[in-house]
Amino acid sequence: MANTPLRIVFAGTPDFAAYNLQALLDSEHQVIAVYTQPDKKGKRKNQMAPRPVKDLAQAHDILVFQPHSLKTEEEQQVLANLEADIMVVVAYGMLLPKPILDTPRLGCINVHGSLLPRWRGAAPVERAMLAGDAETGVTIMQMDEGLDTGDMLLKVATPISHNDTAASLFERLGSLGATALVETLNGINAGHLTPEPQDNQLATYAHKLSKEEGVIDWTQTADAIDLKVRTLSPRVAVTFQLGDETIKLLECEQLDQQGVAGQILPADKKSIIIGCGKGAIKIKTLQLPGKKPMDAASVLNSKREQFSAGVQLG
Repeated sequence: MANTPLRIVFAGTPDFAAYNLQALLDSEHQVIAVYTQPDKKGKRKNQMAPRPVKDLAQAHDILVFQPHSLKTEEEQQVLANLEADIMVVVAYGMLLPKPILDTPRLGCINVHGSLLPRWRGAAPVERAMLAGDAETGVTIMQMDEGLDTGDMLLKVATPISHNDTAASLFERLGSLGATALVETLNGINAGHLTPEPQDNQLATYAHKLSKEEGVIDWTQTADAIDLKVRTLSPRVAVTFQLGDETIKLLECEQLDQQGVAGQILPADKKSIIIGCGKGAIKIKTLQLPGKKPMDAASVLNSKREQFSAGVQLG
């Protein structure tokens, strides 16, 4: 006899979470409600920040809750009234207190963007890239009161290539995680999964990204600067100083060419090449203060003198 589809409450906010919500909507299981972060204003005036999970839920006429806290008895009762079998949490951005964890019949499970116990915490994808890890992945775990410390239910891995950006890796992990999530739920429903405790001695912590990490140190190697750009941009602005102006570096490529670290090197009329501690980088996309992103050729059309060979960048 076939198992009865699970009644699921989903909690998540960004695109990474939306991949997983879509997979649940495409599965045999029933999403009965969605929790997501309260709406926030975007960086531009009078615009709201993107809300992928909320928009997807509303497009499918699913009940949406956006509490500022889950610590009150009132909010905990709201969840209890839903009579969910399980709660799926993906990049929700809010800690779940024990009464919430204990409310669904099968508890709460989390889709985490790393191969636990490596990179518990807020920025696992970026930390894996910055550390030079050869691979990363997704872990589906049973949630407990700790930070990403629960028993593991399923893990899937993917290599990190030299061409990956955080965006491309998030997209790949979103797809992998969504497939793994449905497989996990099917396994839970059939009673086929055996939880595996994490080895806490192997745990590492993925600290939040900081604005300071985006400041370029030209004495670093071209490889390190390229990795910084691929990993942080555009979530954290990767910047350098040109006189009094702070410039955002959005895309670049490495070159074997060598020159003075932080100095603009001789190049053709459409290229900007900057020396590093070892090697050089060729700028592909920049963003000047108050301007839209531009390729190097467009920047040189308006600011050729400022970006001329020999200029030292900060």
